[in-house]
Amino acid sequence: MKRFAGSLVLASAVAFTGCSTINPYTGEKQTSKATSGAAIGAVAGALIGIATSDSAKERKERALKGAGIGAVTGGGVGYYMDVQEAKLRQKMEGAGVSVTRDGDNIILNMPGNLTFDTDSSTVKSSFSPVLDAVAEVLKEYKSTMIQVAGHTDSTGGDRYNLLLSQQRAQAVANQLGGFGVEQVRMDVVGFGETQPIASNGTASGREQNRRVELTLIPYTE
Repeated sequence: MKRFAGSLVLASAVAFTGCSTINPYTGEKQTSKATSGAAIGAVAGALIGIATSDSAKERKERALKGAGIGAVTGGGVGYYMDVQEAKLRQKMEGAGVSVTRDGDNIILNMPGNLTFDTDSSTVKSSFSPVLDAVAEVLKEYKSTMIQVAGHTDSTGGDRYNLLLSQQRAQAVANQLGGFGVEQVRMDVVGFGETQPIASNGTASGREQNRRVELTLIPYTE
């Protein structure tokens, strides 16, 4: 049985130390792919929307097969993701979207100030070309599954933030689907304010927390 979800759960429990390099496209410090760990915490448990039952996994796999989407063989996963990462970095140069490698996964962080107006779940027209560029790569690498996750800062009520994060994640997924990315490859989830990446005590921290993240996961057998 194909194990793109199960392998991530294992990866989240194992962390390795890696050497840091500077990304030539963004100037960001990143961890070497050769020694990188995949400590992605709670994200792993939510990826791809597959329940723990075998029947749910089988239904998902049948849907992928029906869409003509096959798995990447174990030995070729690293290279498959390396090439995809390089193309995404090139496409996202100057777009304001960070590209982070975490083991065999790739995370695209889309800041909320670029993607949405305040209190809106409509993708800004100025950001649509960026999503189109992401979709171009995703359409080429069909054995990549995508978690589309919405996040907010802590301003406002918990229920409101959860709903807004879900709506924003769905809006991004809808745009990717409109650009030709198969819906069966996407899992849409809203985390509200529960997974901050910076302090909500400062304006700059809250701005970082308002985001949509795409986690790209190789579909392996």
